[in-house]
Amino acid sequence: MAHHATPTTRTASMFHTADDAAVAFYRERGWVLVDTLNRPQTEELRRWVDEIARWPDGEGEWLHYREMTEAGPKLCRTENFVPFHSGMRALLTGGVMADVAGRLLGEPAVLYKEKVNYKLAGGAGYAAHQDAPAYPSVQVHASCMLAVDDVTPANGCLEVVSCMHHALLPLDGRGCIPADVVESMSWEAVAVPAGATLWFHSRTPHRSGPNLSSHDRRAVYPTYNARSEGDLRAAYYHRKLDEFAGTDAPHDRVRVSLIGDFEGRPV
Repeated sequence: MAHHATPTTRTASMFHTADDAAVAFYRERGWVLVDTLNRPQTEELRRWVDEIARWPDGEGEWLHYREMTEAGPKLCRTENFVPFHSGMRALLTGGVMADVAGRLLGEPAVLYKEKVNYKLAGGAGYAAHQDAPAYPSVQVHASCMLAVDDVTPANGCLEVVSCMHHALLPLDGRGCIPADVVESMSWEAVAVPAGATLWFHSRTPHRSGPNLSSHDRRAVYPTYNARSEGDLRAAYYHRKLDEFAGTDAPHDRVRVSLIGDFEGRPV
């Protein structure tokens, strides 16, 4: 992945709860880092992600995606797993995750979509983009990255642009942020320890580099919308599958999203 503007590595202040200060930080910057799971809960999350990664292709409605790396094919994403995993369903649809989403959105929240991005050793990164263009059915939504393993600059942590979440930016032909706009912005690489969550507005510009380390790193990415807009999760996956079936996939990248942000090579 070509990074057109060198990021500043940031040791972000982590809020222990989504209190008023954390909400104010999010609303000013467009992102916030919140401590979420204790060590036993993080270990349990790792077991759950391991379980999901072992699910077979074609034997359920979950979606696995793979990319080609120098070490051969590797799993890069799984999504639509909440209906089939009770632990993940409880974590992502209720309790602390939905509560924090509601605090940041300013009203009760519901799960819009969910995915695990594995970014195993040698895995590719994601071009600079905003999430909002990929989520056309909702107006008010928040995304987050719940770190399963420590996420660092070496293994491709998220890079964000602060205070740029108030409007949609121009799009290139892939639905990503054009190179000249990328070069004009100040990027911050945000390390996230395992068990913590980096919340970011759906219009916050973000990207990530490849995993250049020798260790795998995984993260869970749920997205939430305001409950007042309805429970749209099933409709999202129906629409995504219909669009994937109706258009040709690019030949040079794995298609995992309604925009072409993923840089992974097809198997």
